[in-house]
Amino acid sequence: MWLEILLASVLGFVIYWFVSKDKEETLLLGDGWWGPGSRPAAAEDESIRPFKVETSDEEINDLHQRIEKFRLTPPLEDSRFHYGFNSNYLKKIISYWRNTFDWRKQVEVLNKYPHFKTKIEGLDIHFIHVKPPQLPSGRTAKPLLMVHGWPGCFYEFYKIIPLLTDPKNHGLSDEHVFEVICPSIPGYGFSEASSKKGFNSVAAARIFYKLMLRLGFQEFYLQGGDWGLICTNMAQLVPSHVKGLHLNVALVLRNVYTLTFFLGRRGRLFGYTERDLELLYPFKKTFYTLMRESGYMHIQSTKPDTVGCALNDSPVGLAAYILEKFSTWTNEEFRDLEDGGLERKFSLDELLTVIMLYWTTGTITSSQRFYKENLGQGVMANKHEAIKVHVPTGFAAFPSEVLHCPEKWVKNKYPKLISYSYMARGGHFAAFEEPELLAQDIRKFMGLLEQQ
Repeated sequence: MWLEILLASVLGFVIYWFVSKDKEETLLLGDGWWGPGSRPAAAEDESIRPFKVETSDEEINDLHQRIEKFRLTPPLEDSRFHYGFNSNYLKKIISYWRNTFDWRKQVEVLNKYPHFKTKIEGLDIHFIHVKPPQLPSGRTAKPLLMVHGWPGCFYEFYKIIPLLTDPKNHGLSDEHVFEVICPSIPGYGFSEASSKKGFNSVAAARIFYKLMLRLGFQEFYLQGGDWGLICTNMAQLVPSHVKGLHLNVALVLRNVYTLTFFLGRRGRLFGYTERDLELLYPFKKTFYTLMRESGYMHIQSTKPDTVGCALNDSPVGLAAYILEKFSTWTNEEFRDLEDGGLERKFSLDELLTVIMLYWTTGTITSSQRFYKENLGQGVMANKHEAIKVHVPTGFAAFPSEVLHCPEKWVKNKYPKLISYSYMARGGHFAAFEEPELLAQDIRKFMGLLEQQ
């Protein structure tokens, strides 16, 4: 049986190799209007306005009142995190949130970097823009756009930013110094949500491209994981403007090599390394991990507003829903722990700051709609899935990512892959969890890119 499967796979690959087109296609740039009502006749205000994160007694008091009225269901005995977020540990988080967590202090932390807003395609787009405090003589900073995912936010990058903008003062060489721009995806945090259906990753990519042009950058670098798919779309829309693309997650479903995944360890015949085999198999374990960790995706890709009603009304429910992802997506083995391992990689202040950015802006529902717009018709319906990315690319494979992506898979979608790294540790929230490792790999990629 295995011989027949192997022969069929080889035949399929040969057919694909002969009939597939490897021409450098691009996505149509187009235009859009996502604000309420019809597009006004007047030209859009392109000014860039300073912005500050703020809070109030009313906001904090309302939060505390809601927290105080929480209702929890006792967990099953010895269930740990196998049924989702363990409510015994959730009690500790709620107590800390209500009695110790200082939101005003965290607002000051958020305002550590300069925030801005600007109108693009009818939406108020929020971003932070961090310039190097100093540059070596005769050098210019490399503009780097970094894109967050779900359930993350721009705050994910706060620990990696100084390593990129001020490397010398953080024990790194100043060979590569960056100017970092971190926008909030529309519908997340302080970026206005679309009023219209259809706002997907390609629309977000076009808006972020316009943002970079508005900031004066004709050429720039991109980095992303999760909804870093937006970065891939930018490279498909305007490849001549993208000098380099660095990813730590890649969606490569329309890829002949993914079919070999089902061959198990016989996949080494297709160039998988021993490390690939360790991270992909046994197949049963990987399959169950994908099934267990993707339930949220089905909900949010079909009926995001329903669960959104509950999460937008209950801060405790919102915390459980989001923080469960910070547990098992950081390391699936954390579900065997009573506390989900959350404080092994993050502090409660850091985690609750992420929750507060969703809670205070009321954007959990609009953030979930992004799944409906991108995956609601099936991922294969997206044209960009069939288009390869012809800009220099680097990839960091973190071992605890939900699904490992071998170099063979990545290179098929990104033919100009010049850097692929097996990272020593880390999971889905790479910049938040392992900023030093991610910064080192970005710098490695830049070094290889400049050697070409």
